[in-house]
Amino acid sequence: MESHDETGCQAPEGPILCINNCGFFGSAATMNMCSKCHKDLALKQEQAKLAASSIGSIVNGSSSGNGKEPIVAGTVDVQAGPVEVKAISTEASNDSSSNQIIESKVKEGPNRCTACRKRVGLTGFNCKCGNLFCAVHRYSDKHDCPFDYRTAAQDAIAKANPVVKAEKLDKI
Repeated sequence: MESHDETGCQAPEGPILCINNCGFFGSAATMNMCSKCHKDLALKQEQAKLAASSIGSIVNGSSSGNGKEPIVAGTVDVQAGPVEVKAISTEASNDSSSNQIIESKVKEGPNRCTACRKRVGLTGFNCKCGNLFCAVHRYSDKHDCPFDYRTAAQDAIAKANPVVKAEKLDKI
């Protein structure tokens, strides 16, 4: 008992349920909330701070102040209308750019064999000619590949084995 008094620590009387009644146990370190509820609360507070600072920078952006001046509630209410409209318009432009990305993905379609149009998914084979083929048409002789393997091999060998010429020796 004396060791508890010396350190100032006390054993908890029993498990404490989360104050949000989610069914999990909370702790005093997390304000009697479970870890998930505490993390959600911290995230909401951070988002609120970011929103307040962005509104403050928009309101104070046109003035010559340093941003440390207190904001009058009436001024925020007056400026809140145009700010929300601008936010909606930027969201709409973001939506239109995301629609363009979705449309480009739709145009690609599923991966299909170039020769037989069979769906290949992740098991497709990319040929050196740049096309995608199924297991039957993956070899160059099965799909009439226009890629010149012979010339490519000759060039690779020539690069790997440069011609070495020795200097001529002077006659004695």
